[in-house]
Amino acid sequence: MIRHRTTRAIAALQVDLKEHNWNEVFANEDSSSAYDAFLSTVILLYEKHCPLMKITRKHHRSNKPWITKGIEDACKMKNNLYKRFIKLRTKDAEIKYKLYKNRLVNIIRTSKKEYYHTLLEQNRSNTQETWRILNSIIKKGSKNKNYPDYFKKDKDIVLDKTKDIVNEFNDFFVNVGFNLAKEIPESRNNNDLNKHITQNVSSMFIGAVTHREIINIVKTFKNKKSTDCFGIDMKLVKSIIEYIVQPFAYICNLSFRTGVFPSQMKIAKVIPIHKNGERCQFTNYRPISLLPQFSKILEKLFVNRLDKYIEKHNLLSDYQYGFRVKRSTSMAVMELVEGISNAIDNKEYTVGVFIDLQKAFDTIDHSILMNKLERYGIRGIAYKWMKSYLDDRYQYVEINNVKSNQLKVTCGVPQGSVLGPKLFILYINDICSVSKLLKCVLFADDTTLYCSGKDLEQLLTTAEKELNILKNWFDVNKLSLNIKKTKLIIFGTRQMKNVSKIRVNGIEIERVYENKFLGVIIDDKLSWKPHINHVTTKMSKTIAILYKTKHVLNKKSLYTLYCSLLLPYMTYCLEIWGNAYKTNTLPIFKLQKRAIRIINQSNYIEPTNILFINLNTLKFYDLVEYKMAQIMYKAQNNLLCRRTQKLFKVRESQYDLRGTDVFKKNKIRTNIKQRCVSVRGVNLWNSYDSDLKRCSSFSLFKNMFKNRVLEKYINQE
Repeated sequence: MIRHRTTRAIAALQVDLKEHNWNEVFANEDSSSAYDAFLSTVILLYEKHCPLMKITRKHHRSNKPWITKGIEDACKMKNNLYKRFIKLRTKDAEIKYKLYKNRLVNIIRTSKKEYYHTLLEQNRSNTQETWRILNSIIKKGSKNKNYPDYFKKDKDIVLDKTKDIVNEFNDFFVNVGFNLAKEIPESRNNNDLNKHITQNVSSMFIGAVTHREIINIVKTFKNKKSTDCFGIDMKLVKSIIEYIVQPFAYICNLSFRTGVFPSQMKIAKVIPIHKNGERCQFTNYRPISLLPQFSKILEKLFVNRLDKYIEKHNLLSDYQYGFRVKRSTSMAVMELVEGISNAIDNKEYTVGVFIDLQKAFDTIDHSILMNKLERYGIRGIAYKWMKSYLDDRYQYVEINNVKSNQLKVTCGVPQGSVLGPKLFILYINDICSVSKLLKCVLFADDTTLYCSGKDLEQLLTTAEKELNILKNWFDVNKLSLNIKKTKLIIFGTRQMKNVSKIRVNGIEIERVYENKFLGVIIDDKLSWKPHINHVTTKMSKTIAILYKTKHVLNKKSLYTLYCSLLLPYMTYCLEIWGNAYKTNTLPIFKLQKRAIRIINQSNYIEPTNILFINLNTLKFYDLVEYKMAQIMYKAQNNLLCRRTQKLFKVRESQYDLRGTDVFKKNKIRTNIKQRCVSVRGVNLWNSYDSDLKRCSSFSLFKNMFKNRVLEKYINQE
């Protein structure tokens, strides 16, 4: 069954929605009833104009999508010429056939290249779809997405009926967080629940919603085709929002005015996705939760108001980098690396503990969350709305159009929601106040704690004591600390073999010499070798793909693949690790040049300067400087978050010796600190001329910087 959704059908739907009388919605003073009336009308008209239709596929050999009608006719002509040549056996017939055949082969190759180029351009921002297209080009079969014929339950029981399987999946997903929370021991100090949260005397006010605000919010969502439990996708919502904005705005304002979140917005459709391991085990699947599309809009409206309130009253810790403006994973990694490098530069050790929380978003206790929100100032109608949002949520699992029974979700924040991540960082926010001796770096549930000092044994003792205090905080807040997956790194340049162990609840924390934090592998010497090895492995695989596809794709398409698949690995947090010793980073530069040669169809000894110029792209070492320069521009214009901004101090002087906007240089002792953004970035920025530093916008600065580097390449030719 597919939905008959054409441009003409959508246009007719828009007309009907525009002319519809929405009095049934406006007459309701209950947001749930108003939304029910609104939704039933939208679905009814959608079904009328875009009905589901059963398509019977004809079982005949279909041509490749790049084989056009003209090419089909040309193939018939080629076959006729071949038959004529076989029949006549003359030189003239042979020449005509071969010339026509060779010309046709070139036409087919060109058509195939153009087809894949268009397809890749359309999916440039969708890595998963890009890989699917790429795999189809190199004849590499994608992973089997079909579900097995049976599933195992409790080792012995085997389920082979789809209805039983979806019900078991739903039961597993709904209860995994609840059961994990039940295993968390009851804390003896439950009275300490709110001791780390200062009571905010102000209260949040939910302002009215405008039509323009709703339309602008809808525009920010991606054109995803995945449908919710009502068969609606965001692409459809985008096409009709202007014609339904008036009744929908009424529902949103009614919801905010009465503090009631519509019931029909609280039903999630869940699709199980295989992670790893045996495909017949329920535990080897993760849920992809698809919430109602209109729910996402209402949530986003609330989040916008919540964000303003949070920022106005400075409620979130400066150490939390997740889901906040002016913050990113790279800034969180930078915070940690700068702290460790400072200690090394001061001849100190750093004990870093990388916390692992099991199913952190799923174990959140609603009553604890509401208690914290109240202390932060979410009171009155805002409190009532939040409680209504969390209460009475249901979900079902769907596999091959077979739906499970709906089950109630009793804990955790809604997966796939707009509001869920914001609620989580408010929930975990006070962890930063638990210990006065351990520093925190957080990105949502990715938590790293560290402390520095000259006496390593004392540091380990302190860390153990504070971690046991934090373990109690986790227990009180129903967050499951996975001690076995929590890792310890001792940072420093000296040998540290025979050191004391750290134990939490009597369980030893494993000491490692490298660990992945927010996608970057950090090692105990900050050499970045493990991360560079990881990047080169990823790049090598992508280069192999480029090589295999160079005869199918044109130059622009190959460059699209380079930007989509190779560049993200090479540039992620590059400003932090890219200044490692050149002996370590040289393999990355060599791989980049190999990729550039493949894109340009050049041989392996051809100079690459002109190739980089032709592609308007930068070399690896210039990309490192480019990324650091962007940080420095933001620092100069106060565009960074407070924590990162403090790393850079403008030099105060009554004399202007080398132009304006010069940052103060830090005194350093080690090469490790020398390679940090706070030092290397400052040195680079101070060397730039005023024209570059005084660019009026960030985009203008990036363009000017890039053009100057490309000019340098041209001058080197």
